[in-house]
Amino acid sequence: MSLRLRLTLAYVGLFALALTALDVGLFFVVNHALMNGIDNELNLGSQVLVQTFNDAATAPTLRTDLSDLPAFLAQGNGLDSFATTNLLVVVYDNDGNPIEYSPNLRGQVALAKRLTLNRETVMGSLVTPIQRATLDLGFVRVRSLMLPLMYTNPITGTVQVQGLIQLSRPIAETERALRIFLYALAFGGVAAMMFAAQGGAWLTRAVFRPIDVIARTAQSIVSAADLRRRVPVPVVQDELQLLTVTVNDLLGRIDNLFETQQRFLADASHEIRTPLAAMQGNIEILQRGAARDKELLEESLRDMQNESARLIRLVNDLLMLARNESAASMQFVVVDVATLLLEVVRELKPLANGVTLTLEVHNVVFVEGDRDRIKQAFINVCMNALQHTAPEGSVTCTLSGDGNVAVVAIRDTGTGMSPEDLEHIFERFYRADRSRTRTPGAVGGGAGLGLAIVKYIVEAHHGVVSVQSKLGEGTLFHIQLPCIEVVNGSDDA
Repeated sequence: MSLRLRLTLAYVGLFALALTALDVGLFFVVNHALMNGIDNELNLGSQVLVQTFNDAATAPTLRTDLSDLPAFLAQGNGLDSFATTNLLVVVYDNDGNPIEYSPNLRGQVALAKRLTLNRETVMGSLVTPIQRATLDLGFVRVRSLMLPLMYTNPITGTVQVQGLIQLSRPIAETERALRIFLYALAFGGVAAMMFAAQGGAWLTRAVFRPIDVIARTAQSIVSAADLRRRVPVPVVQDELQLLTVTVNDLLGRIDNLFETQQRFLADASHEIRTPLAAMQGNIEILQRGAARDKELLEESLRDMQNESARLIRLVNDLLMLARNESAASMQFVVVDVATLLLEVVRELKPLANGVTLTLEVHNVVFVEGDRDRIKQAFINVCMNALQHTAPEGSVTCTLSGDGNVAVVAIRDTGTGMSPEDLEHIFERFYRADRSRTRTPGAVGGGAGLGLAIVKYIVEAHHGVVSVQSKLGEGTLFHIQLPCIEVVNGSDDA
């Protein structure tokens, strides 16, 4: 079952539950209101009869035994007042026998017989203040009110029950109206649910239309292997527009990564092929008889050794980035940054080729980290500076600190970098213009890995590396590492 169909069914189901609850509530409210109206009508009729009885019972001609009760009820607005109403009245004496009927009931013998209560019911109702009941007479249903007639004897002051009044009201019309209302609710509910199903399906199609576009675009990208295509962005600023923008950003990142990977594979293949080709050339020279020439043999072996060392460095850099080693795998010790920079300068001076490489130490600072990794980061930055600095130029390493941060600044007077290069200089596999490199094949393998490794190492030590450069004016790298305080050769950080 598709998600679209499930959402439509869920919407229709919830709508049906809400509509059913509403219809049931409306039916009970209307039913209660109509039955309350009938009960109020019965109450008003009973008040008329009670008032008539009270007026007759206090008349001067009253006989204490009230044997002429029907006559009292017939006076004024008594039973005769119900002749033109829907209320049917039956009067019972204290023995439970019907003694009088309202005019609209006297001519309906069958109805009067069915409506008259049995003696047990009357005797039970004589001791109950008010009783209401719905009676099924077979061909008609009525709502009845049983009310005892209470008389206070003016001579003795005692309260006496002198009979029972039964007022009934046919409810056939009311029940018919309720049935019609129920049918209207039922048929209206079915029609509303059918409309809701159509509307839900339409809304679901409208909502899923942009998602379908995204899915079709993604499928076409996969089938055509064209990562440059993008999903059309909806005009309305909603969640779907955010999803579309996110998908386009994802496609852009995948496209960039794919291009970067292709570029890296091409560069790495070239960089690996170069030392292999050089070693193969030297092997061919040896095969042609160079082994008998001592100087040529030593030169060939030295070249092969340099190229193999270069190849090993390149492979090690690739393995480091591929493993994405965490800081936990590093050997953290207390490192004297000044001593470490002095080692770097001494090792690189033979490779300077006419570039002046100097070290300036303003503060002696210590950091906690992997000594070999930090040294590799310094070497990579310095070699990058030497590569892009012409002879007679200079590369200056400066160490300073404020007690919290050790700052290593490496400035060169080389060719500098464009703003476009600065945005990507620390990205893996990124390579700036090869024409600016004075001595290709330095640390980092020339495959755009050196500065990516620097960034990785510095961040693994919770530090920050940044760069400032201008074409033709040189480049300045800043490496900031958290420093520690060392007292008596111990770590008091």
